Amino acid sequence: MRKSLFLMTLPIISACSTTSTPPAEVATPGNLVTQEALPAPALTYPAASRGDVSETQFGVAVADPYRWLETDVRQSPEVRGWVEAQNRVTDSFLDTLPGRDALKSRMTELYNYERVGTPTKKGNRYFYQRNTGLQNQSPLYVRDSVNGAERLLIEPNQWSKDGATALAEWVPSEDGKHVLYTVQDGGSDWRTVRVLDVATGQPVSDEIKWVKFSGLSWAKDNSGFFYSRFPEAAGGQDFQSLNKNQMVYFHRLGTPQSADRLMYATPSKPELSHGASVSDDGSTLIITSSSGTDDRYEVTLLDWKKPGAKPRTLIPGFTNNYSYIGNRGSTYYFITNDGAPKLKIVSLDIRQPKPTPREVVPEDAATLDGANLVGGKLVASYLKDASTEVRVYSPAGARERVIELPGLGTAGGFSGDFDDPETFFSFTSFNRPTTIYRYDLAANTSGAWFTPALKFNPEDYSVEQRFFASKDGTRVPMFIVRKKGVTGPSPTLLYGYGGFNVSLTPSFSATRMAWLENGGTWVLANIRGGGEYGKAWHDAGRLANKQNVFDDFIGAGEYLIANGITGKGQLAIQGGSNGGLLVGAVVNQRPDLFAAANPAVGVMDMLRFDRFTAGRYWVDDYGYPNKEADFRTLLSYSPYHNIKPGVAYPPVLVTTADTDDRVVPGHSFKYVAALQQADPSGQPHLIRIETRAGHGSGKPTDKIIEEASDVVAFFARYTGLKVG
Repeated sequence: MRKSLFLMTLPIISACSTTSTPPAEVATPGNLVTQEALPAPALTYPAASRGDVSETQFGVAVADPYRWLETDVRQSPEVRGWVEAQNRVTDSFLDTLPGRDALKSRMTELYNYERVGTPTKKGNRYFYQRNTGLQNQSPLYVRDSVNGAERLLIEPNQWSKDGATALAEWVPSEDGKHVLYTVQDGGSDWRTVRVLDVATGQPVSDEIKWVKFSGLSWAKDNSGFFYSRFPEAAGGQDFQSLNKNQMVYFHRLGTPQSADRLMYATPSKPELSHGASVSDDGSTLIITSSSGTDDRYEVTLLDWKKPGAKPRTLIPGFTNNYSYIGNRGSTYYFITNDGAPKLKIVSLDIRQPKPTPREVVPEDAATLDGANLVGGKLVASYLKDASTEVRVYSPAGARERVIELPGLGTAGGFSGDFDDPETFFSFTSFNRPTTIYRYDLAANTSGAWFTPALKFNPEDYSVEQRFFASKDGTRVPMFIVRKKGVTGPSPTLLYGYGGFNVSLTPSFSATRMAWLENGGTWVLANIRGGGEYGKAWHDAGRLANKQNVFDDFIGAGEYLIANGITGKGQLAIQGGSNGGLLVGAVVNQRPDLFAAANPAVGVMDMLRFDRFTAGRYWVDDYGYPNKEADFRTLLSYSPYHNIKPGVAYPPVLVTTADTDDRVVPGHSFKYVAALQQADPSGQPHLIRIETRAGHGSGKPTDKIIEEASDVVAFFARYTGLKVG
């Protein structure tokens, strides 16, 4: 549940044998120009006044000269002026990049293919999103039979002139007569919740505000729905104030939000967050509470139909992951890491006064990634070296089969009803866009329900998985994607994340293909801090162990150079959100290793991250800046605080957005101001600040292509890749 508080999707670039392979034969392409051959352009950065802010923590004086850049751009003319001046400098520089227009043109062509989401079936209707190719947002459609004529339900492209208002979450009612959906404006995490009448295709009067980080769950009688909200932000601080006191409400259709029924809140513990879902039989509200991003939950049951019913704690203590899967009568199924670092499935009989978990599917060598009760079966998805394997079990836990997938990649979906054998799943890989499959669990048959038409041949690209040894000897996997015939050393883009138990698995990116088509190599390193190998892998890359994440990423870069995948002066790096922190930290620690860097929407001030919006949740991974041991660890790698004058930093293009209320843009503002001050005459250190965009979700297609062409052209210049 709490992964939604931080997850950043691959912003630009994401094939297929698995097993370790020997180093590739070295063959240097003739079109390469190394970084050393490129003179640094003359740049005049906007003036950024240095304040005299300094605070002493645990005997350490910590200067923060650019704290004024934390102020919301909407509230400060000074910050707004600085942002506009920075964008002018950056835009002028980007205009000089060779091949940028060609990249944008080709990315537009590659992006222009039909994309369909995994259908949800309710009341014999099938709901799904479909994008014809270059639509800024994907409309929602419905069919009255699985292969029937589709009908447009929601067209978000008409909501705003700039395409930056998005259809975010949507959930059909059990009878398929209504769709609950959320509106996301300008990339913000805030949502406005509305309801659509499916028969008429028109919204009804219901509207809910101040919703963020919320699940949406219909009552089984279709009378209304449950949601989570925060109090209204005070004083225009929507994009910066801390998110506390989340509450669960029930909204009855046809009534105003002011009449909504408060179902659960913990005012004495404002740091707790609460999500709610209705049990499969409709009798019980399952409330999952957490205090941060860790998978440590308390689970509460509520007989929501019974007036005055008191909540009952089913799983106390915020010790383990207990994620509700579904129920059959009084038997409730959960995924848990209780005694199982790679997770297992258990059941509890809630009729018992103190239910004891019963093991249904034991822990495996692979990492359990999700499960569904559908078609009379228990369908469980696993990660095996960061790729999906899907297994089918009986409800009692007897293993029956493995669902055949098209290859090495990522599968998702498998939702549906326990009494209906029909389900759908998606499959994607680095060189294959998402295909949707329809699967019959009773007959064990599947077939493609939607297959995209492509403007490239997937067989022209190779994908291999290799393993390298990190600094402490830990074996770390990486995926290497490149065009067949590119043997290296070639310009290479290395991507990483390394945090919050988030697993990076094979996925497709149209904009990435432009890099690959021109002979570039793309690498995904599954470094520690993620969830690819369960709790131990996550724990090895957080808190006092965070340096392992940076060592893994540096080790990946050293491996790529040592094994002829890329050469010195040809390695660019990229990461977003927690991955932006990763990029900022390793550039500080090893500026000699990288030819160019793009820290996107990154957490750059590790001493003040917990003071804005969702930042307070991240202490589970980062620690508490006000605790001495954590403070000293955070200060040791904080990107903003570890920039040193006189160091020859590589070219850096920071990307962020003015409406990012997940990682507020002040992080990136302060970081780039410090970098420009420390190295004013060195390689370019620029920031690209998008308007009416947030942390990534909801970004319109045209903005995605614009940003991707800028970043890839920047990388191409400094790694020697010829484009066009």
